[in-house]
Amino acid sequence: MITDFSERLIVQEVSPRDGLQIEPTWVDTPDKIALIDQLSLAGFSRIEAGSFVSPKAIPALRDGDEVFRGIQRHPGVIYVALIPNLRGAQRAIDAGADELNLVMSASQTHNLANMRMRCEQSLTAFADVVAFAAGSPVSLNGSIATTFGCPFEGKIDEDRVLQIVDAYLELGMQGISLADTTGMANPRQVHRLVQRVLTRIPASALTLHFHNTRGLGLSNVLAAYEAGARRFDASLGGLGGCPFAPGASGNICTEDLVNLCEEMGIDTGIDLPHLLTMSRRLPALLGHDMPGQVAKAGRNCDLHPAPENLPT
Repeated sequence: MITDFSERLIVQEVSPRDGLQIEPTWVDTPDKIALIDQLSLAGFSRIEAGSFVSPKAIPALRDGDEVFRGIQRHPGVIYVALIPNLRGAQRAIDAGADELNLVMSASQTHNLANMRMRCEQSLTAFADVVAFAAGSPVSLNGSIATTFGCPFEGKIDEDRVLQIVDAYLELGMQGISLADTTGMANPRQVHRLVQRVLTRIPASALTLHFHNTRGLGLSNVLAAYEAGARRFDASLGGLGGCPFAPGASGNICTEDLVNLCEEMGIDTGIDLPHLLTMSRRLPALLGHDMPGQVAKAGRNCDLHPAPENLPT
């Protein structure tokens, strides 16, 4: 049970990348830039602003170069780019990314579906990226997709995940992300694995990435926080999902997470009213409702006038 709420929970906003990548409606480049610029004003220290993958694989994000060059940089904000290979790393660095997020799966089957290569091949390709990035100021983060379960293979052995963590660290990654790609994690599982990973890296180097596919997203955040994790991915409105994983639905919702933290007295440094205003504008931009809850229900402090003519 959490008894110490004094340490800040850091939210990395991923809606410009993970949130938009499966949207069927094309979002114009100026609208993507405006979204990121508004997020930069909300208090985030980290924003995953786009990806540099093949436009055939993820057509919704084919304008990554223009987006990174067009955003207004804010002091203290790290702008992250997801990259699959050396070519993506070259493009991201040229466009001004501060950090490169490299992704492979703990599941061999999902890695073949997502990256079109075996896990061993991904690690070999990442070594080339690390060597190339060594001459630049960018930092490197290694994400492990399907950490807590795979829609093709089922449960993932924790030792398999730890082997990948060790391989990433040996390559020279400064950060590690554990991703629950299709929302298969449960709080007990999360707590146990986070504790094991934190014997290898400090909390400042670890990010947790949860999806709310089965309604356990925020519960898993609390379990990870209790185990010592302090940084979490989240997506405005609850947007997102992996296009290469059956049943994948949205990320945990940023404003719902920030609201939870505020109610529990955990500092995030995020401007919740600003987030709610942004989230309520998303349906007009994307043409559909958002899964987030607080934008619909309001905060607990958003009180309503009492009904008239109440009995005395």
